[in-house]
Amino acid sequence: MEKQNDELEQLAINTVRILSADAVQKANSGHPGTAMALAPMGHVLWTKFLNYNPKNPDFANRDRFILSAGHACILQYSFLYLTGYDLSLDDIKQFRQLNSKTAGHPEYGLAPGVDVTTGPLGQGFANGVGFAIAQKHLAARYNKPGFNLFDYNVYAIVSDGDMMEGVTSEAASLAGHLQLGNLIYLYDDNHISIEGSTEIAFNEDVSARFRAYGWHVQDLPDVNDTHALELALINAKTETQKPSLIRVRSLIAYGSPNKSGTAGSHGSPLGADEIKLVKEFFGFDPEKSFNVPAEVLEYYNKRGARGEKTEAKWNELFAKYKEKFPELAAEYEAAFKGELPQGWADKLPTFKGSDPKMATRQASGKVLNAVAASLPNLIGGAADLAPSTETNLKEFDSFTSENRGGRNFHFGIREHAMGSALNGMALTKGLLPFGATFLQFADYMRPPIRLAAIMKINPIFVYTHDSIGLGEDGTTHQPVEHLASLRAIPNVTVIRPADANETAFAWKAAIEKKGGPTVLVFTRQGLPILDQDKYGKAADLEKGAYILSEASNGVDLILMATGSEVSLILEAQAQLEADGISTRVVSMPSWELFEKQDADYKEKVLPKASRKRLAVEMASPQGWHKYTTDEGDMLGMTTFGESAPAEDLYKHFGFTVDNVVKRAKALL
Repeated sequence: MEKQNDELEQLAINTVRILSADAVQKANSGHPGTAMALAPMGHVLWTKFLNYNPKNPDFANRDRFILSAGHACILQYSFLYLTGYDLSLDDIKQFRQLNSKTAGHPEYGLAPGVDVTTGPLGQGFANGVGFAIAQKHLAARYNKPGFNLFDYNVYAIVSDGDMMEGVTSEAASLAGHLQLGNLIYLYDDNHISIEGSTEIAFNEDVSARFRAYGWHVQDLPDVNDTHALELALINAKTETQKPSLIRVRSLIAYGSPNKSGTAGSHGSPLGADEIKLVKEFFGFDPEKSFNVPAEVLEYYNKRGARGEKTEAKWNELFAKYKEKFPELAAEYEAAFKGELPQGWADKLPTFKGSDPKMATRQASGKVLNAVAASLPNLIGGAADLAPSTETNLKEFDSFTSENRGGRNFHFGIREHAMGSALNGMALTKGLLPFGATFLQFADYMRPPIRLAAIMKINPIFVYTHDSIGLGEDGTTHQPVEHLASLRAIPNVTVIRPADANETAFAWKAAIEKKGGPTVLVFTRQGLPILDQDKYGKAADLEKGAYILSEASNGVDLILMATGSEVSLILEAQAQLEADGISTRVVSMPSWELFEKQDADYKEKVLPKASRKRLAVEMASPQGWHKYTTDEGDMLGMTTFGESAPAEDLYKHFGFTVDNVVKRAKALL
């Protein structure tokens, strides 16, 4: 019987190899070699270790699986199909085709069972750190004696390419520091990248490097030794204090007589003739494609079906938990569904026009701390900048290796890993994460911001020190092109509030946002608080743009701005009105929110007949023409900044009342 089982398992592994090669060949595009090599690894994971339920891919206590080597996605698709997810053999045949579930890299929300979108190397590795943090935090908040609701692990397959990317180093360092023993990563050490052998660029001792990070490391010489793989995974699960790396040597395109061990099998189909040779090598009919033996499909389906019983037991446990801890259970159920506690927004602070000037970063801190107690799933931190970004939740502890219930995160000076970890946290239903740094350093976070937008998930990226207004730190710290570049990313909502009250509603919009990340942009310098009894209501920030101060008699001119420049154009309005020019002031904190409004509202704020418009923003003018029209103008930054006190910079670059008035009059 054991021999028969071994034979069936080997047939199953080889079926995955052939299926992967056939799919790539039919698509005439893809990466067959890694999937062929790692079929034994995938087999061991999906049949013996991963806790999952194909009938409910969102099962709350499932193990998370990340294919950081996203180019090998046909491997993941094959196991999802074989174990009974809503993915058919026809979907496998449609690999990399238009409107297919089986895209060229794993995409969250497209193929069931894909926990995160991967492809840009290093991202999946770092996402896993966020997943692991999230599990530890959920367990600390909700687990009770006898009720281990959340005890899942995070598994990933990572590649040589992942190991070369800098974000991996950041994330590995953070994971080791936090002792995330629920991380189990399998490193496919195949020594091949697109240009050939990795030795041309990469010869470090990866195992020693990860031991130095504080990881538990095991080295396996052969991926085909499934018994050694099982033992290594058992050891990794037993080690709960350190994240685990299992370094596994593989031969890319194993079974291909002419292309195994070569770069030619990494990013290209094997070719029709070579595919036949592969099938002959594994004992398959070379004339048949997409051949899945019935006993193999039955075998994998049975393994997948076990997940229904696993979830049923968990549901029974949760039902008992609800009886004993009804408030915590209700809190989690609502958070899992993405529902916010009733009345949480009532805690938003309001600020008076008579109050002293306040930087929007300071207002942001006050808002965060006002609502934190009402939003227990709101967690976050900064890249070593909490005092500067005002993102510390003062009434709550820090998340550490000793205190998993803390809500303040210290990501260290690891902006890239912070962004990627936030995505992993945001993909864990029940949590609402944020992370902060200076706007200039958003450049370090472009990949995770973009991937969050692709996945349509809702982390909140907080950026302060938003312009030349930060002053003496100079060109290297003064963002110029960043607002335009962030606005260019689909599904991202950028909000740059004008004062403390707009800041409160910016946070409200971010917390309620669905379908993509929010970027909140705040000032370092103090700004006047706009009197809510005199000007338009800050609550209208949620419409993206609104009439802040109406013209006295008709509209000769429209001034519009975001952030700190709004108070500047209000002063300019007063002078223009004194000169007999009827001027409307529009606060425009979010282009994206404004574009979601109906045509009538847009016409009300920016009438088509009023084409004399001046936009003012201490940033690149790119994109503003859409709102200023051909008869308008934009006062922005067309160079980098300078190192000087902020007031001197305003004068130097023309962000003064006199210059705004001058530019406005020139339009008329």
